[in-house]
Amino acid sequence: METHKVLILGSGPAGYTAALYAARAQLSPVLIDGNQPGGQLTITTDVENYPGFPDGVMGPEMMDLFRKQAEKFGTTYVNGHVVKTDLSSSPFKVTLEDGTEMAGHSLIICTGARAKLLGLENESLLMGRGVSACATCDGFFFQEKELAVVGGGDTAMEEATFLTRYASKVSIIHRREEFRASKIMLEKARKNPKIDWVLNATVDDVLGLEEGKVTGIRLSSTTEDKTWDMKLDGLFIGIGHQPNTEPFSGQLDMDDVGYLKVDGASTATNVPGVFAAGDVADSVYRQAVTAAGTGCRAAIDAERWLEAQGIEA
Repeated sequence: METHKVLILGSGPAGYTAALYAARAQLSPVLIDGNQPGGQLTITTDVENYPGFPDGVMGPEMMDLFRKQAEKFGTTYVNGHVVKTDLSSSPFKVTLEDGTEMAGHSLIICTGARAKLLGLENESLLMGRGVSACATCDGFFFQEKELAVVGGGDTAMEEATFLTRYASKVSIIHRREEFRASKIMLEKARKNPKIDWVLNATVDDVLGLEEGKVTGIRLSSTTEDKTWDMKLDGLFIGIGHQPNTEPFSGQLDMDDVGYLKVDGASTATNVPGVFAAGDVADSVYRQAVTAAGTGCRAAIDAERWLEAQGIEA
């Protein structure tokens, strides 16, 4: 089994940027692209908030450009999804879903985080066409529209409050009357005149598949035997995110949700030689540009660590 200088787990802005910098440092990085090559931006339509694209760019197109640029400088891509790792010592070992084993003197983890979804068929089919899990990414496209946010925690309150900058009305839909949100976030939302409340209700379906965009949602009461439809232009899922860190459980330090903990001054994890970048270690910003920035940092951190170990380009 060949041992590579740098193994990068996951693609997206963090993974591709880490690969670009590692490749330009002549470290011959190998990137395992994961079960969603290109990351979450591959299911995003217009990206208008990434510097350098004044007219916007389609998410999949931007990720293809990232990928080609890293490949130009010598990145090798492996199609696969990491299901198991052994981080007890360097070289670190990873096992893919098909049983393939690979090893790296250093590891950069860019496996991202996935939005928790409701699990409805039309929710997935209309993702990017009125259904979103990121208000800061997509809120701008809903000027003077009527929207709804599902959830009862800080994520939902934050998303709803942010969306009132653009929307004419935002309804918060929650299955109970009690909220998990912090008092300060809840009060901020309650004081916002653009926010309406639909409590003791769950979303049973997302409407608008025939029109090709969200036109409404079907709700059902959790306290009464009734269902009803609500007209909407967009539905935002605000029930949180789940970092893709299962293969590192018990080996890397994580917070109580599962986000990887890194040294505040670098991208280093608690295991020397293992670094983390992008949404897998970021529960706050979750933006393409911040992910790319940490991907750059992780590659530089890995390069310096390898040099200190006597493993140079």
